[in-house]
This record gives sequence, C-alpha cells and structure tokens, in this order.
Amino acid sequence: MIKYHAETRTFFLHGRTTSYVFRVCPEGDLEHIHYGKRVGEDDFSCLVPASELSFSPVPPGAVRQGFSLNVMAGEYGGYGQGDFRTPSALIARQDGEICSRFVYRGHRFRAPDFGDLPCARGGETLEVELSDLCSNVLLRLYYTVFEEDDVVCRAAEFINAGQSAVTLRRAFSFAVDLEGGDYDVFRLAGRHLAERTPERTDLGHGTLEICSMRGASSHQMNPFGALIARGAGEDEGECYGAELLYSGSFSLRFERGETERVRISGGIDDTNFSWKLEPGERFITPQAALAFSAEGLGGLSRRFHDFLRARVIPKRDVFAPRPIVVNNWEATYFDFTAEKLFALIDEAAQLGVDTFVLDDGWFGKRNSDKSSLGDWTVNEEKLAGGLAPLAERCHRRGLKFGIWFEPEMVSEDSELFRAHPDWAIGKPPRCTGRNQYILDFSRADVSDYLYGRMAEILSRYGVDYVKWDMNRHMTEFFSAALPADRQGELQHRYLLNVYALARRLKKEFPDVFFEGCSGGGGRFDAGMLAFFPQIWTSDDTDAYERAKIQWGTSYAYPMSAMSCHVSVCPNHQTGRTTPFSSRGALASLGATGYELDLCALTGEEKGQVAEQIANYKKIARLVLEGDCYRLSDPFKSNYFAMMTVSKDKSEAYAVGMTALAVPADFSRRIRLKGLDGRGEYLVEELGVKFCGASLMNAGLSMPRLNDFSAWSLHLHRVG
Repeated sequence: MIKYHAETRTFFLHGRTTSYVFRVCPEGDLEHIHYGKRVGEDDFSCLVPASELSFSPVPPGAVRQGFSLNVMAGEYGGYGQGDFRTPSALIARQDGEICSRFVYRGHRFRAPDFGDLPCARGGETLEVELSDLCSNVLLRLYYTVFEEDDVVCRAAEFINAGQSAVTLRRAFSFAVDLEGGDYDVFRLAGRHLAERTPERTDLGHGTLEICSMRGASSHQMNPFGALIARGAGEDEGECYGAELLYSGSFSLRFERGETERVRISGGIDDTNFSWKLEPGERFITPQAALAFSAEGLGGLSRRFHDFLRARVIPKRDVFAPRPIVVNNWEATYFDFTAEKLFALIDEAAQLGVDTFVLDDGWFGKRNSDKSSLGDWTVNEEKLAGGLAPLAERCHRRGLKFGIWFEPEMVSEDSELFRAHPDWAIGKPPRCTGRNQYILDFSRADVSDYLYGRMAEILSRYGVDYVKWDMNRHMTEFFSAALPADRQGELQHRYLLNVYALARRLKKEFPDVFFEGCSGGGGRFDAGMLAFFPQIWTSDDTDAYERAKIQWGTSYAYPMSAMSCHVSVCPNHQTGRTTPFSSRGALASLGATGYELDLCALTGEEKGQVAEQIANYKKIARLVLEGDCYRLSDPFKSNYFAMMTVSKDKSEAYAVGMTALAVPADFSRRIRLKGLDGRGEYLVEELGVKFCGASLMNAGLSMPRLNDFSAWSLHLHRVG
C-alpha cells in the first residue's frame, strides 16, 4: 500500500508489518525518514536533524540554515554538490563535468518498462520523477511495494532530455540512508565447489563492498547482502536485506560515515561500465529487492523466499512438481554410447526416476572439453542414429528427455569459431577458460544464431528439459560490433540478450523445463530464477559439503530453487565416502535427482533409491511451498539441521547430519521451529505425539550417529 500526504509531501510505503517512509524536503531533495517496523502516517519532520555539521558544503538553493546533502538521509545519492558519500549515479556531460543533484518534479503511479530485464510480477508502483540540476537528465525512481511479502523493489531510470549526449558511468538501482547504529554486514562469499558461505563482519566506518567483476554474479560473491543490528541472530533482532534481480557484474555497498548513518546502495558494477545516452534515449537499471525483518536472519530469509516464489520464479513452474532427474555426467563424463545410455534410461525407469538428462558430449566432435562448443549438431559417430533413439527410449519408458547446452560459449576448435572469429568477446590473444571463449551476446546475430540451433534441437527431438550451463567468466571486455565509446556497454548488453534468449525459448517451448547452471553455482541469483525455476546449486555433490552449501544458499533463496543430486562415492570432488542414505537426505532438501550410474549400484542401494524417490514425492509440497527454518549451523558446530514447515503448520519435515561421531554425546538436543505451539504433532519416525511447544522449547534428542550419518523426521499435526 502506498500513500502520499500532500501537506507534508511524505510518501508512506506500507507492507504487512513494515513501513518505508520518505519525503520531499524544502529544498526539493528526497529525504529518507524511516524503514522498519510499521508506523502511522504522522508528520515526521521532527525526526529530521536540525544541527549543522562542520565543513559540510551548503548547496545552491538551500532554504534552511546549515542544510547540507552530506547530513541529509537521502534516497539516491548525487555527486559534486556536497554529499561526500558513495554517489548512486555518475553522469558525464560532453564538456567532461561529472556533477549531479536530483530534485523532485512530480510523481505518479505507474510501472516501468524493464525491457529484457527480469522484474518482479505485480505490486503497486510509485514513480518519483526528479531532474538533475547539473545536466538535462531526468531521473525516475521506481518503488514497487509487495504488501503481503513485506518487500519493496527499487529501480532507477535515466532519460536524456537534453540536446547532446551524456554518458552514465554509474547507474545504481537504489540507495537508502538508514539511521545510525552498531551494525554487521552479512554476505554470501565462496569459490567454485564452496559457494555461498555465510560471512558476518563488523561494518565499522568506511565502505564495505560486495561485488563481482566477472560478467556473472559468480561463485565468489552473491548479489545478496544484509545489514544486521549487532545483537541480532537467527531468530531475533533487526536486519535489512538487499537482493539484486541481476546476473552480471554487480556491486552492493555498505557505508558508515561521520554522521553514523549507513548508506546501502548498489546495482550494476561500474568498474568497466558506461552507457551512452543520446538525446531522448533512456536507460533502466535492474530491480533491487529490499526487505526488513525484526525476527533475525531467519525472518529475513523467509521474506525473500516468499517474494521469489510469488513474484519472480515463473508462475508455471514455481509450485509444479519438479522432475526427479538422473544426469549422466558423473556416470559417464564424455565416454558414452547409445547402448550405455539406454541401460541408464531403463534402470532409471525401473527405480522411479522420471527424467533422463544427457549432459555434455553429444554434439560436434566433443569427446573432451577441448572442442566443439557452438557446433550444436549431433555427434552421430558417438550416438548412432542421433538423439532420436534416446528421446524415443525415454518416452517409451515413461521418462522425460533432457539435454545440456552451453549456449554462451564457443571452442577455438569449432566450426563456429572458424567461420566467425569476431563472434567471440575480446581481441587476440584471448584468455581461455575450460578451453573456451565467450560468445559476444551483445550482438543480435549471435543470439539469433543460438536461438535457431537450440530451437531446432528442442523441436526436432521433443526435448522436455534443458540444463543451461555457463562454465567460465569474462576476462577481455571488447566487442567487434560496438564503437569505442560504447565498449563499456558490452557486459550489460550481453546479459540483456541472454535474458532475451531465455525468454524467447521459454515462450516458444512452454512445456520444456529449464534448469540454470554455471559451473555449478556460479550464477545463482534472482535474475536467473526469473527464467530458470531451479539452479544447479554446486558442482560439489559431497553430502557433507552440500549441507554447508545448501545452508548458506537458504539465506537468500528458497529450497525449491536448489537442484540437489545424490552422487557416487568416493565423491568425485572431495574423495569422501558418505552413507548413501545421507546423500539422499540432503538431496531431499531441494529439487532432487541422481548424478551417478544407476546400473552400478548394489541391490541395497537401488532399494534406497526407490525409497528416496517415494519419500521425496511425499514431502515435495513442503520443499516447494514451505517455510524454511535453520536449526543447527554446520559452519559453527558438528551438526547440520534444517526443516521446512507448511504454511498452515500442519506438516513439517526436518533433516539433520552429524559431521564426525562424538563419544558420549548423550545430551545433544535439536529444537524445532515454526510449528503451532498449541497443536499436537505425531513424529512419524518415533511413533510418538508431542505438543508443538514442547518440540520447539524442549526439543528432541539427536540420535547417536556415525561419521556423516543423517536423520530425517516427518511431522503431522493431529490436534
């Protein structure tokens, strides 16, 4: 709900339990008043500090004694008019001056056109138009309120209203200045095979930046961050979160200055960004989703989970039953024949798997990672008869047929590169990664070519499932199709066409299920979730490592977004051996599947596969729709535990794992969360009924287990 009080020129953006309040100050700048627990629609001018800060410049047109932009709590930071904090935009005029101050012109209720960018569905949108006093640029700030989700989405649009070109050298999606306090910054850091590791740091004074300069959101840093009150924890305390609906190079900045306020801002990383705006042209930024929780990081997570499921993940897919997949990659790698795959398909059908996915190696002369990316024609020397017999075998056995693509890449040893060397980003000599270059998706001819090749494969073979991979990040940043003064547009244009291709394919093939991947979790973000309802969480499939990766991922993303597979042991990434049952238990906390040779399993293991699939079908709605609660942190203890609870609190499912067996560990309890405290629950595995309050406040004794052993509990409310 959005309200405007004309007498005080104040905007009130209300969620169910939160309020975001700002006003037009007497000088015309937008002044932030409050973000947090819901408030009344009062005159908050008394909250504006009246004291003057020494040596703070007074901008032209100030009507109040000592007014300074450096003191004011702003909604979007200018540059060069006395605000010495991180500017939200840098606009270069043709004379070379970079200076901006944005003042109010008017407002209306209107949703913007995001073009090919992903954006959240629905909500009520406020557009506030401002003019830059230092250039002929109009700035439109968009605030979209999702009342039920307690989320506010921010975006900015720049319009060149002048007669000469200007260049954007920074164009952040949002900025907000919060009241002072002792805060920590929470982020999800990591690396390949260890993505989204939670990290909490004292903010202190100065600027702390979370960013990627890789052309992708990256394994190393996720486009999510939170500002946390010093005493806040998992279940209590105030937290402010920001999550970008963007999959490219990004920046989120947390800045504590001399006034003790904290400015949070972010959007497209500006390290190698520029965007030329000719007269009349516009540029719109990606959306940023902001959320506030007074119930700690757990409450903040559930805000984002609900928002992503309700507003971002495709409607058609978000709550639909997910495919239970077997992928042949770790079963065969590049060494497969049609006969090997037929055997895997037949075994999958007998065990209850419903989708077979053919991974890398089916095209060109692709017998290793050294060739053929871009040559999306079937290797009939390896697969006699092509893909048709595989697709037919799947469909005849009641399975769906899936296939792997890496559409954004090209091998130097490929027919495509030999025909179009200028289609690769950069100039020779180029870096390689996994023996491949990146195709220049800023070019329409490149994306059109890929559309043609992918659409032909999907339609010809009746493909039901696509795994879309991206196995390297950008190094060189040059497009042969862009003039010199537009090279800074390459990364963003690249991503716009990736989104456009995904949207085009999903529209033409609405029954095909798409899964995202980037060397595992290297592009796991809200932007990709707008097209791919689930993403391969990590290339590390070790159950103990996955417990940590899935724990970290859950801070920003719902269980339903995580693609989680059971793999073979000794694990191919760590060499560790974990119980088959533990691998299944961890994989059940997401979209489940198998990444191994089903034909090589023992009879006992095949029996466990059938049991795991039956269990997953029983708890699938909880994984897709339930509220996630983190119970025991594997980064801080010897134990992992997480649960999901239905919205009506009638059902719950919990999974735990012990890392290393500990002797005489008799008193270890696990306290459940999110249940109906006055209800009574049957714990299926124990055959015992407990009051919800008892399960949450007294807990249950954890079983004594061997190394890397897991347990699971199914709970049903019976009274």
